[in-house]
Amino acid sequence: MLVMVVWGATPVMTRVATDDLEPLLVAVSRTLLAGLVAAPFVLAAREAPPRRARHRLLLLVSSAAGFVVFPLVYTVGQQRTSAMHGAMILAALPLFTGLYAALVGRRLPSSPWLAGCGVALAGEGLIIVVRSGSNESATLVGDLLVLAAALVVSAGYVAGALLLPRGLSSRATTLWGVFLGAAALAPLAGVLVAADGVPRGSPEAWGAVLFLALVTSIAGYIGWYWALDRGGIARIATLQFLQPVSGLILAALVLSERLSPPLAAGAVAIVGGIAIAQRTGRR
Repeated sequence: MLVMVVWGATPVMTRVATDDLEPLLVAVSRTLLAGLVAAPFVLAAREAPPRRARHRLLLLVSSAAGFVVFPLVYTVGQQRTSAMHGAMILAALPLFTGLYAALVGRRLPSSPWLAGCGVALAGEGLIIVVRSGSNESATLVGDLLVLAAALVVSAGYVAGALLLPRGLSSRATTLWGVFLGAAALAPLAGVLVAADGVPRGSPEAWGAVLFLALVTSIAGYIGWYWALDRGGIARIATLQFLQPVSGLILAALVLSERLSPPLAAGAVAIVGGIAIAQRTGRR
């Protein structure tokens, strides 16, 4: 639950950063900064990579999805929509994560689990479809890009979680993933600097990027993989429905975005869906 509260700040911090910096620069910088932190640990061989080819493939999928594709697509999308809309669209993460895990495990989720996800997603749909009273910055293109990013990163969650029972710790999975992601984005960073020069921005914008790098990309992922390993992918994934709730509160407090009646009703539905799905997981 603590990870979800932290990740709930991601849409807000992304909006703060992209208000003063280009979205691609924000996306690349968050992964590069996180990769610099991870580099001493992986290069000093304190965190050994997986040995088997299949496990290395899982690590590459986790890294590409979580630290390359997601930051690029999500940041561009979030810059084109409101923090509240972005937070609520990420409510689809538990459903995608659980369904990917079911496909990999070749078993269908239970009917009550699907019912809980359905209730929560109904709340999300209400927020996306009913735009009356929402912020003007929320665009359909931005919403769709955030949704696409959620589809991609959910596959990365499952790939990373599958490494944990095979001897790789949550810390090693995260550090290697972000290190490989930073290496992949380094050429793009060079292109951006060559085209636009040394980036400039306000202290608030770079502080937000630092938060995205250290708290979201490193601390958040380590805690999330640890939780998935201990509680099971399908059951723990439903806790992601808490992420948009904390995101709504932070967007209202930090960005002064308005909590409209559709947003409030959607948040209530999401909390109800969590309760149904989590009760099923305990049983």
